[in-house]
Amino acid sequence: MKWTDTLDIAIALDETHPEIDPTAIRFTDLHRWVCALDGFSDDPGRSGEKILEAIQQAWIDERS
Repeated sequence: MKWTDTLDIAIALDETHPEIDPTAIRFTDLHRWVCALDGFSDDPGRSGEKILEAIQQAWIDERS
């Protein structure tokens, strides 16, 4: 997975962290969790606030 795979990342996060409320997460935690996902192979430095916001929104949408 790459940073641009926001839906795949959101699904993986939801499966990995079902106890987490995606509306109440810090971007520093989100960044760390994405980098730790199995199959994530992008450069950790390539993320930014817009990418993390998109992942967070996809995760919220996944829960709806």
